[in-house]
Amino acid sequence: MKTAKRYLALDVLRGLTIVAMITVNNPGSWSYIYQPLKHSAWNGCSPTDLVFPFFLFIVGVSMYFSFSKYGNTLNHESFKRLAKRTILIFAIGLFLNSFPQWAKDFSKLRILGVLQRIAIVYGITSLIVLSAKKSWLPYISGAILLLYWAILYYFGKEAPFSLEGNATIAFDRAILGENHMYHGFGIPFDPEGLLSTIPAIVTALLGYMAGAFIHKTEETKIPRWLFLGGLAGIAAGLVWGLVFPINKPLWTSSYVLYTAGWASVVLAALIWIIDIKSYKKWTSFFAVFGMNPLFIFALSGLWANTLTRVIKFTNSEEQITNGYSWLYHQVFEPLAGPLNGSLLFALTHVAFFWLIARILYQKKIFIKV
Repeated sequence: MKTAKRYLALDVLRGLTIVAMITVNNPGSWSYIYQPLKHSAWNGCSPTDLVFPFFLFIVGVSMYFSFSKYGNTLNHESFKRLAKRTILIFAIGLFLNSFPQWAKDFSKLRILGVLQRIAIVYGITSLIVLSAKKSWLPYISGAILLLYWAILYYFGKEAPFSLEGNATIAFDRAILGENHMYHGFGIPFDPEGLLSTIPAIVTALLGYMAGAFIHKTEETKIPRWLFLGGLAGIAAGLVWGLVFPINKPLWTSSYVLYTAGWASVVLAALIWIIDIKSYKKWTSFFAVFGMNPLFIFALSGLWANTLTRVIKFTNSEEQITNGYSWLYHQVFEPLAGPLNGSLLFALTHVAFFWLIARILYQKKIFIKV
């Protein structure tokens, strides 16, 4: 059996994604954000809308190499490992949603979120790839995407792909209850809901298939074919998007193909630059993030919750404000203005968590979440 090579490009892409996650999740003010750092209002795909699917795609790629030690088959050891990791990631996400109200009223606790979606996708994708024949994976992926399209189309309202008319609302409400769903869109609608997690599984499956391709292909040919495959995914997503819009909150099937296509293109470029041409000097900043990705992301979420929900200050107008708002208005906005101050606030957080990631990396501490 061919020994699985560790590709630095994968660590760098994982690190780039974590940097992007921290940046877009921590602006100094949500009222002042550069356009590329905003999510699309509904349909469409901004650079920020690529971040989460990139991470799930990388999860899939890494899964292939990680499960190689179990022969990429479902057995006692592999099941125990995937079950433990799925539960742990979901529990951390639920903890972050509840922090610091874990001992108080849970009647309005949001159950799902980014880490919870990662957990569910990881768990279900793992079961599929370890139990199904590898030749079935493209057909399973296609069937899931077509089924999801059919569900939204036939069970939605008059405008089945709209915010108010999509079928995910009724599905998630029936299982989770309105009080436990996200309300940031003005109505109970969860962009990391249960129904829309189904097509997200395909994002990871496509990553797994990319990992299998990388493992089995001659190294010099990998970038070319990953790039061409990525272009095909982008084109397919755009074409499908004419009838099933590219949409991140619904994680539409066209969005899956489009974003996985871009992930494949970027990974192809990084493998060519880093692992084939050996231009590696610039990679260390991102690679350290890529070695403890979920831990750093969870830590950044815990820190943001602490600033907004725990730390309080009195501002110049004698009003009580949270630590997040105080830092932005008292430090970063005066320093660089509203828009650049908001960006500087986010980049400062990136630098702060890079220091933590760097210390862990230097001490060879790799926290497996």
